[in-house]
Amino acid sequence: MRIVVFGPEQRVGGWIGDNIIDLNRVNSSLPAQLEAFIAAGQSVLDGARRIVEEHGSAAPDGQRVFKASEVKLHAPWPGRRIACAGGNFAEHLRGMESDPNVTLEQVTQKARDRGQWGFWKVPAEVAGPDGEIPFPKRTRYFDYEGEAAIVIGKRGKDIPASKIDEYVWGITLLNDWSIRDGAFKPFPMSYNGAKNFDMSTSMGPCILVGELSAQDVPVETRINGELRQSYNTSQMIFSFGEILEYLSQDFTFVPGDVISGGTNAGTAADKTPKGPDGTKALDLFLKKGDVVEVSSPKIGVLRNRIV
Repeated sequence: MRIVVFGPEQRVGGWIGDNIIDLNRVNSSLPAQLEAFIAAGQSVLDGARRIVEEHGSAAPDGQRVFKASEVKLHAPWPGRRIACAGGNFAEHLRGMESDPNVTLEQVTQKARDRGQWGFWKVPAEVAGPDGEIPFPKRTRYFDYEGEAAIVIGKRGKDIPASKIDEYVWGITLLNDWSIRDGAFKPFPMSYNGAKNFDMSTSMGPCILVGELSAQDVPVETRINGELRQSYNTSQMIFSFGEILEYLSQDFTFVPGDVISGGTNAGTAADKTPKGPDGTKALDLFLKKGDVVEVSSPKIGVLRNRIV
C-alpha cells in the first residue's frame, strides 16, 4: 500500500493506480495527519487497506477520491527526526577515497572496522515530489544522493538489529542534497552545515507499507534523464537493523522517525577525480535548471528541480 500526503491541508491518502483516496473522509476514525496516522498502529493500517481495496477503482468525486494527476503531493515526512547513514556503500566509498586499486571487499572490511558514522538532518521543511531545491549560494560543488529510507512505526530504545522488521512502518525515497565544498572537517562533532540548509532533504513520493523488504530496495538516480546511480539496499555495509541498534543505544525512537541508509556510487563527488591542482571539475555537479529523479519501481519517482 502506498501512503501519501496530499492537498492544501496535507492530508493522508492511499494511492492506488490513478486514484488517491482521502482515507479520513471515507472513515473518520482514521487520522487525517501523517504523524498520528503512523502512531495509531496496525488497526489503522488494516482499515486503510480495506478502504484502498474497496475504493481503488472508484470514479474521482473531488471529495473522497481524487485523480492523482490533479492533486499536489507533499513530502511524506511526519515532522520527526531524520538520521542519515554515511559511507555505507563500498563502491561509493572507494570513489570518494579515490583509490581504484582497493577491492570492494577491502573497502567494506575497512568501513566495518572503523565503525558506523552518519549525521542528523534537522529541517523545518522537507521538499516533496516536484518540489524546487534552491541552489545554496555558498557552494560551487552541489551534489545529489539518491537513497532509500525507512520510517519507524513504534516507540523503542536499545533495539536489537534482529527486531528491525517490528519497527519498520514503511519505506520511502530520500535525496540527501549535499554541499561538497570542503564539507568534512577533522572535528569529532560538527554542525553538519554541508547537510543542513533550506531544502537539504527531499522525500517521497510515497511511503510504501508492507510490500518490500528494507534490505531489498532497488534505487536509481537520473540527472536530466541520464542514469547516474543504480543499486540495491542489499549492498549496504551496515544494514538498517544494525543502524537502528547503534542509534537506539540510550536513545528512544518514536513513530515517524526516519533512517536513511546512505547512497551508493554515481554521485558527482565519487565519480569526479581530483585534478593535478587538487580540485574537481564541475561537469557532473548540479546546476540551476537540472532535474533530479530518484526512483524505485514500487515506490515511484521523487523528482526535484534545482532553481
